[in-house]
Amino acid sequence: MIVNKPLVLTYLYLLIYILLSSGVILYNKRSLITEMLSKILILTYLHVYLVDHAIFIYASLCMTQLILLQWVLSPKYFNFPFPITLTMIHMGFSGAVAFFLIRVFKVVSPVKMTLEIYITCVVPISAFFAASLWFGNTAYLYISVAFIQMLKALMPVATFIMAVMCGTDKARCDVFLNMLLVSVGVVISSYGEIHFNVVGTLYQVTGIFAEALRLVLTQVLLQKKGLTLNPITSLYYIAPCSFVFLCAPWYVLEKPAMEVSQIQFNFWIFFSNALCALALNFSIFLVIGRTGAVTIRVAGVLKDWILIALSTVIFPESTITGLNIIGYAIALCGVVMYNYLKVKDVRASQLPENISDRMIKDWKLEKKSSDIFTPSNSSDNNGGGGGGNISSSDMNVDEEAHLIPSLRLSHIGRTQLSK
Repeated sequence: MIVNKPLVLTYLYLLIYILLSSGVILYNKRSLITEMLSKILILTYLHVYLVDHAIFIYASLCMTQLILLQWVLSPKYFNFPFPITLTMIHMGFSGAVAFFLIRVFKVVSPVKMTLEIYITCVVPISAFFAASLWFGNTAYLYISVAFIQMLKALMPVATFIMAVMCGTDKARCDVFLNMLLVSVGVVISSYGEIHFNVVGTLYQVTGIFAEALRLVLTQVLLQKKGLTLNPITSLYYIAPCSFVFLCAPWYVLEKPAMEVSQIQFNFWIFFSNALCALALNFSIFLVIGRTGAVTIRVAGVLKDWILIALSTVIFPESTITGLNIIGYAIALCGVVMYNYLKVKDVRASQLPENISDRMIKDWKLEKKSSDIFTPSNSSDNNGGGGGGNISSSDMNVDEEAHLIPSLRLSHIGRTQLSK
């Protein structure tokens, strides 16, 4: 068995970070100075391991951001029960940073954006992005981080349903059975939740479906226009528009309450929260550039388990029951199978084209070499108007015998070829 030393070190660093951040956050509840020092420690760590530890950075930022959200919004801790306001702070900060990176520092170039593309593509995507953040963040007021992560197992189900409705995917029996398994697992996990809250669950599920629709719309609208947005350009175009969409619910739902309540505002708390959200978006770009889809999906599953365990340590009121674990494990089996099927589909869709190209190329080289080294057969080839044609059965047999050893096919590739 070959041990991947960098991967082992990455997860060792992840464990050390979790232990340190757990103690820091627990101690942080009363000490602002310690909190500032912890942020410096985290930023220093990210700077050191930015290049070689993409998965670690992504997982750490994701867990830190979700725990910070719970800590800031929860009435038992920082007590800032205004999720729309917090989301608007994130969008405003992200849009401003993206503007400076594109227009001032010229880090990346803006894409060619017309008014028609902006209205027909960016505006609806921004609307559902704002809705997913609004509903998802509001859920933290009612349910725990652990239960939210369990409900997020429904994300493949929501994405599959929206993709079928929009015509970007087809209903398949194997995928449907996986979705059914995930749904059953989430139902069992919800039934075992001690502090089950209907309002919080509805907020979270609505946010999940809004995010799924946003992902499908991104595929349908932007890809049809041939427009590709990286995380920086995405924030540049989408964050300001999402901010505008959030103004209406903020004015109706949160502005009156903020006028009569005593708001506890701490610059460093909100700045670090917005900075973490921004860094999380950028880390996704780093992860995509340095790893593959399988690695990202496996790391996401591992991150969810660690986050559930970590949240129960940081927030003692987040009690996990045996039924929670059983239900989430069942849902996770469905998610893993769904990820496997998606990766298999991607490989299968890429394999035939690559194999056919290699087969044609090898056949042409083989034919040319036979023409050169067997001149005695030239009169026979020219006589019948066949031009040296080979029967399809002979070509397939010869090429498969020649092709299989030379190609580094995966298990999926060999299975497809044998058919």
